[in-house]
This record gives sequence, structure tokens and C-alpha cells, in this order.
Amino acid sequence: MSIEARWRSAAPYILSVLRIVAALMFLSFGTMILFGWPTAMPGGNSAPVMSQTWVGGWLEFAGGVLLALGLCTRPTAFILSGMMAVAYFQFHAPHGPWPAANMGTPAILYCFLWLYFSAAGAGVWSLDALLGKQKAAPS
Repeated sequence: MSIEARWRSAAPYILSVLRIVAALMFLSFGTMILFGWPTAMPGGNSAPVMSQTWVGGWLEFAGGVLLALGLCTRPTAFILSGMMAVAYFQFHAPHGPWPAANMGTPAILYCFLWLYFSAAGAGVWSLDALLGKQKAAPS
């Protein structure tokens, strides 16, 4: 087996690693918004209860946990992709057209990363795969 074929065969595992790492980083935004941890939000410890930011924090927290576990990956990722699109256009785009200048790069990247996972699934290291809720990707 060639090195290229071996590397290609690692793709389902690397997909899972990408999902886990991205979900844990995303989860940290939710914990910051809800609990002021690992650092406080700009301007305070946490978002006001029932505010739009607080709801977004719960989506980031719960969605981050589900995606890290690889549970209900496709619908969770689809919802979070839409949430990040709204976040970009509502909070970042009004500050200018360039993501590097309006600080919207993470929102765009998460939007498209979650959109990809909504189509690709969680990968082999996931509760979805363990529970048989994920079809194997075509080779």
C-alpha cells in the first residue's frame, strides 16, 4: 500500500479529530458567555440571562458538547452553521466588509466547518458511529 493510500485511509479518523478539536474550541466560547470561564466576556463576567447572546452561549455550549461527543452531529452542526451565519451578519458585517478587520473570521470558519459536518457526519470516532446512526462515507 502506498503512502498516499495509507494517508487517504486515515481520513475518517482525521475527520473525527477535526470535529473533536473544533467542538472543544467552540464549546469554550459558550462557557465564556455563560460562566465567564476560562475568561470573562468583554465588558462583564457573563451574558445577561435570556438575552440573545445568552441563548447563543447555550447553543455553543450544548452544541459543542454534542459535537465533541459526535452525537446528533448532522442536525446539531446544521443548526450551529446557521447560528454562525446569523452571528456574522448581525455582529461582524456591520463593522465593515472584511472579516479580518471586523473580527468575523471565526464566525465564517465555524459556519462553513459546521455546514461541512452536517453533510459529512461525525467520522468513525463518534457516538453516532457507535450507535449506527451514521452511514459510511462513499469511498
